[in-house]
Amino acid sequence: MTVIQEIDIQQHPGLQRLYEAAVLANEATTEVREGVSCAQGDAVDCALLTMAGKSGISREELLRQYKELTVFPYESAEKFAANVYEKDGKVFVFVKGAVETLLGMCSYQATKDGFIHIDENAVKRQESELSNMQYRVLAFAFGQIDEQQQYGKDDLTGLTFLGMSGLRDPLRVEAIDAVRNCQQAGIKVVMITGDHPDTAFAIARELSLTQNQDEVVTGRQLQEAKSRGEQVLDEMVANSKVYARVEPKQKLDIVDSLIRNGEFVAVTGDGVNDAPALRHAHVGVAMGKKGTDVARESAEILLTDDNFASIVFGVEEGRVVYANIRKIVFFLISTAVAEVFMFLSAILLGLPIPLYATQLLWINFATSIIQDVALAFDPSQGDELRQPPRNPREFIFDRLMISRIILTAAVMGLICLLEFYWMIAYGNYTAEDARNIVLLQFILFENIVALNSQSETSSFFTGSIMKNPLLIYGTLAAQAMHFIAMYTPGLNDALHIHPVRFIEWLVLLGFALLVMAVIELEKWARRRLRKF
Repeated sequence: MTVIQEIDIQQHPGLQRLYEAAVLANEATTEVREGVSCAQGDAVDCALLTMAGKSGISREELLRQYKELTVFPYESAEKFAANVYEKDGKVFVFVKGAVETLLGMCSYQATKDGFIHIDENAVKRQESELSNMQYRVLAFAFGQIDEQQQYGKDDLTGLTFLGMSGLRDPLRVEAIDAVRNCQQAGIKVVMITGDHPDTAFAIARELSLTQNQDEVVTGRQLQEAKSRGEQVLDEMVANSKVYARVEPKQKLDIVDSLIRNGEFVAVTGDGVNDAPALRHAHVGVAMGKKGTDVARESAEILLTDDNFASIVFGVEEGRVVYANIRKIVFFLISTAVAEVFMFLSAILLGLPIPLYATQLLWINFATSIIQDVALAFDPSQGDELRQPPRNPREFIFDRLMISRIILTAAVMGLICLLEFYWMIAYGNYTAEDARNIVLLQFILFENIVALNSQSETSSFFTGSIMKNPLLIYGTLAAQAMHFIAMYTPGLNDALHIHPVRFIEWLVLLGFALLVMAVIELEKWARRRLRKF
């Protein structure tokens, strides 16, 4: 939203010509909708038409007086736009653009007492005052030219400087919070703009990107650094967060430099000039509402609400999804490795097979299918944006994952193996009875491991036990399915199982809780080591 301050031009007659320049050096169009005149086009041009319209200056009325002859469209590299018109047999040019650009075209300036030789220092002081208040400053100029002259861009000299307008697009509250969350999450936020360095610094200071104006790098400084070599440019980019008066092609230079510095780069943009940077970055994020077709086609992600905060929500959700994938992988692999460990050990010890194939399938059906789906819907742990970014080259089977899989599988496999061996050697159990007990023990193990997989760092006992109700209900359902199978004729025969006494179930639950105790102790040890 652009803030427009309404001014009575009757009390400020010098503004008449400035407003005319704002309307005539303008690429926006107007159309009437339901009796209301609406501006269509670039947001800045629309704001200028609205500003003039609030003071009673109509674009339609001016175009009835002025006949358009030539248009020099706005280009970011040149930082100005100009339109040539004919009126009453005279030819006029109206220009808008960056202050420093128009100062090079002007010899005079308009004042309440008429036209005088331009005071560039006074103009720059006023521009700096507006820029420090976060206004985007545009300057306006006009001049009368020889109607017989073939007029080009290089002929824009000797003009009269009419004044400046300050346009301000207030920062969204959520944008300030989003930048803070990015910094907390270890994400470096960089601002690139074509605005004046003072404007860029004022905005960056409010966003807490920097508190030192010396850290604002201009496009000219970038060009000088690039001319001295890539290493000099990379050093400058590595230590900078705010770029002002940047030309479109320099956005790509910044992205390339960040990539050379080893950064994983995401770029946001909405204009045609942003397309090369959007395409070259690791992730291009285009604005879905005000973005151009070229920008949207060059990006991998579209923001349907054009809100930077949505990117942070996406980062958080992405980290939640990745964490849930790791939970599922850990849960499935650790239990599978435990089964392999138990079978290989039993074979080496000359024991009967601990479980039948149908019993292994039942474990997967009764626990894995239910609980791994529940883990996929595990909610945010609340600390995702306080974790450092993950290295893109990092494998999902990292050191933590592998060591915890080995530890968990060893505990489960060893306990089940010892139970099976003791029941056959000393417990007067038949092999069939021993398998029945081991099967129930494995199901209890998987229930406990699934519950303990909800966080790689935090204790299971941190927070509410019902933070993932689906997992709790899934665990109870897995136990219920197994008990129903024990008492269901035909099914219990197919699975080679039968009911157990309640005291036996309690003993097996106690053994299952041992794996939770081991994992909790390992998490605690890692947290302690991280503090030192």
